[in-house]
Amino acid sequence: MADPPPLPPASDGEGPLTLAAGMSRAAALAELRRRFGAAGLDTPALDARVLAAAALAVEAAALIAHPDAPLDEAAAARLQDHGRRRLAREPVSRILGAAEFWGLPFRLSPGTLVPRPDTETLVAAALALVPDRAAPVRILDLGTGSGCILVALLHELPAATGLGIDRHLSAAAAARNNARANGVADRALFALSDWDEAVEGRFDLVVSNPPYIPRADIAGLDPEVAHHDPGAALDGGPDGLDSLKVVLRAAARLLAPGGHALAEFGHDQADAVSALAREAGLNPVEILRDMAGHRRAVVMRCGEPGLARGVQPSHIGRA
Repeated sequence: MADPPPLPPASDGEGPLTLAAGMSRAAALAELRRRFGAAGLDTPALDARVLAAAALAVEAAALIAHPDAPLDEAAAARLQDHGRRRLAREPVSRILGAAEFWGLPFRLSPGTLVPRPDTETLVAAALALVPDRAAPVRILDLGTGSGCILVALLHELPAATGLGIDRHLSAAAAARNNARANGVADRALFALSDWDEAVEGRFDLVVSNPPYIPRADIAGLDPEVAHHDPGAALDGGPDGLDSLKVVLRAAARLLAPGGHALAEFGHDQADAVSALAREAGLNPVEILRDMAGHRRAVVMRCGEPGLARGVQPSHIGRA
């Protein structure tokens, strides 16, 4: 196996981070906070605490309760690696290989996006469309990635079933494992497909967080995104709308009468997406705003108001 590529230089310009065995937990945390702050990271204290707890395999409270405990060689090496990777602008969730979404844990793979808190807006809106949480709702998640949207919905809707679609095997496998870890595997199916190409049937809810970044804008994103999220999950084509067009057409084809579709989009794409939805035969009924107040997702209706149970879709692969 080839050696991994060298880490980029630390973003604070101070050179490699060095944490030695015998250094106290408090001293190591202080050095991480200082270096992270000098690098301009948004949450230096939080990042230091989370990475230290993971490297030492202790709860965060133990770092405070036992500040003078020395680092052994293995812990110092792990924490130094974590710190150097964070200084190179690798996200904490990538370093740890996991992220939280909707209060649930999700393992990541190189082929999946890090779940974003703003996407919880879409989950909340989808749940608001299901007044009876015990209804046997059928859900389709196009471009499921880590499975965070579908798994969160199934976690809240105990009688619902869902199909997650992705074109990448690593993403579908990650989603399947996350469904299992969060206790919804018996109601989640996953398929490899180029969007809806292999999907038939009808669904009450179609949800999607597709790639929507204009290709030329990707290089200018924060390094945590541009250098560490998979390009295929970001690249929405020249204007960012390529995948959204496919998703909207798929939703119009696959929604049950009275069903709803929800799709996330870029902060300046609301008008374009609404127009594309109408062209596809969908009726945009609400634009959702994210945590920063940006227009971030659209709720669309197909047919008569209210949810209608769909028919069994074709699928491959069970969680």
